[in-house]
Amino acid sequence: MSGLVWFRNDLRINDNVTLANAFAAHEKLYAAYCFDPKGFERTQLGFPKTGSYRAQFIIEAVEELGKRIEELGGQLIIRCGDPVEQISLLADELNVECVWTSQEVTSEEVYVEERLEEELWKKHKRMEKVWQSTLYHLEDLPFPMSKLPDIFTLFRKGVEKESSVRPLAEHSLRLARCETIEVSKIPTVAELGLEALAEDTRGVLGFEGGEKSAWNRINDYFWDGLHLSSYKNTRNGLLGANYSSKFSPWLAAGCISPRQIYHEVKRYERQITKNSSTYWLVFELIWRDYFRFVAKKYGNRLFYAKGIKNKALYSSKDQVAFQSWMDGNTGQLFVDANMIELKQTGFMSNRGRQNVASYLVKDLEIDWRWGASYFESMLIDYDPCSNWGNWQYVAGVGNDPREDRYFNVSNQAERYDPKGAYVNHWLSGRTVGSI
Repeated sequence: MSGLVWFRNDLRINDNVTLANAFAAHEKLYAAYCFDPKGFERTQLGFPKTGSYRAQFIIEAVEELGKRIEELGGQLIIRCGDPVEQISLLADELNVECVWTSQEVTSEEVYVEERLEEELWKKHKRMEKVWQSTLYHLEDLPFPMSKLPDIFTLFRKGVEKESSVRPLAEHSLRLARCETIEVSKIPTVAELGLEALAEDTRGVLGFEGGEKSAWNRINDYFWDGLHLSSYKNTRNGLLGANYSSKFSPWLAAGCISPRQIYHEVKRYERQITKNSSTYWLVFELIWRDYFRFVAKKYGNRLFYAKGIKNKALYSSKDQVAFQSWMDGNTGQLFVDANMIELKQTGFMSNRGRQNVASYLVKDLEIDWRWGASYFESMLIDYDPCSNWGNWQYVAGVGNDPREDRYFNVSNQAERYDPKGAYVNHWLSGRTVGSI
């Protein structure tokens, strides 16, 4: 009996429950990844759905995954096209009885899963979807999904009291090769229809995709620099590599799992120190969980203008103002600096994201979905649940219990960039005094 693992946002070998379960169920196991051209098409707003930064990161992660699979005796079969057609055809060519994949929650990904499952059923083949993207497993929550709290604090207290993080998936893998199957090559950024990248040395960190790079970052942040010990105090920083963990790109692509980070934090607490900073990193992982479960509960309401609160907002369709915001040319220098950093590197600090989002929605009164869509294109660490959930939160149509939250950007700049170091770093030709 043979099976096929279809990798998606789980680009790792270690603690990959989908891979471990599939290996336990089959004598022979193959692996595949599919680049879907729809994910790189241009949106109605004019920019690609997946931009160059994230595309390059994914390419690197897939390349490394292929190397790891080679070490395990197998081959990563690459396909480009509609995953339903490509994976279904591959299942026929390999004569597998089951396709395994990691379960997603947002509509586009779920739609692909459902279509593929239907195609496989027609061919008398099975599809197994494995939940593994969250810190706390879906089945271990202390409430049914329909009763998921609409306030984060209630969710957090519930899981901290009644749930536990599962141990890492242990496995000793061997993967199979099929010499008669064309493996295909991994496309370049240009072949995906995107612009080539030009490195900006002002960026906070050189993000490289892959499981190895993820662990290099963890070792650097936790063990070499001991930065976790002061994470809570530095996490609102703007400049430098180590004011925050910056694990999010590797989490988004699945190069590392939230459970792996959690268990590494626990090891750090045993060997180095346990304090409010070590807790706060886990706290942020719980926030990440929460947005994913909210997306599962509310479905497409995650993308509706009125959000999960069903709250109407006045929103402008001023394309000139929106373009100025994207280009970092609003005249509000703290906003502009953050937007230039995003445009040049594909990354922005959490503090920056809150401010530029609030400015777009509350000051420019532009549809929050435009901002969320632009972030989807630009962010190297984009994942739909966190991105759209956070934008709803800032816009006031999501899970924020506080009504009409507003970020005064000038005050925020004075508090978090009092000497203008960040603004000068990204806008060296502009006058800081005009903030």
